[in-house]
Amino acid sequence: MKTYNCKPTLTDHEIIEFCKYGYLMLEEVVPDEINERVMAFCDAHPEGNPNDFLKEAWFVDQVLCNAPAAGAVRSLLGRDYGMPLTISNHRVHCPREINGGWHCDDGSQRAPNVDYLQVFYYPQATPLEMGPTEVLPGSHHLSMSSHFMKHLDSIVDARKTAAPAGSIFITVYSIWHRATTATAAGIRNLIKYTYWRTAAPARDWVIDPDFRLENADFATGSPEPRRDWSRVCHDAARMYLWLRGELNNYEWIGGLAWPASATAAHARGFCPGLPADLT
Repeated sequence: MKTYNCKPTLTDHEIIEFCKYGYLMLEEVVPDEINERVMAFCDAHPEGNPNDFLKEAWFVDQVLCNAPAAGAVRSLLGRDYGMPLTISNHRVHCPREINGGWHCDDGSQRAPNVDYLQVFYYPQATPLEMGPTEVLPGSHHLSMSSHFMKHLDSIVDARKTAAPAGSIFITVYSIWHRATTATAAGIRNLIKYTYWRTAAPARDWVIDPDFRLENADFATGSPEPRRDWSRVCHDAARMYLWLRGELNNYEWIGGLAWPASATAAHARGFCPGLPADLT
């Protein structure tokens, strides 16, 4: 497996946001000329093996090693992360109608570990009319198999990843996602691949000297209908501390202890449940 290394670009705040919601959207990070080249390649090989992209140096350099995306991946997986082993293209003919279809990809785990990342790349503009992938923020913390979720249709707080050409979005592998209805005519390409961790988890990203763990906000910004608020905060904090390599220092005591009421509790000079010796 080939590996790659670069400078990390995400801060603690951005890492926490990823832990909370399970995905990160980077819009228009791939140059137009590369998007056009990818589209031409897809059109020339409509039934071909997308793994052929791995043989194209320009694709590896400009997409798989795309600087903004690579910096985010480096922040989450650490140095010398493993490059994709396979490439897939969800190439669909629009219009099409989708009902249900929620799923997690095969091999998903329910754990705070982030040992691999699932990545999607839109080489073309993908508005709502072209049926962008829909994700359910925070669902990477839910324990349910695809067998029990596939019949579900609209879910509160689900987000459609409509985006301009050249956009890349990075997800926790186990996030719930699905295809959506497309009303426009044409062909939509969606390139998908996975990066792998090779380094032990550590706080090896951009360190903000003003960051304080006791003030970190682990609550999601919208109501969470599937779980109680304190559990939402706990799950995000658990993943964040795992990424720091410091999960062993944390024991959730429940109630309104840290991280559920971190900011308010700290303002009173008392923050029960805050991991010892961490900043």
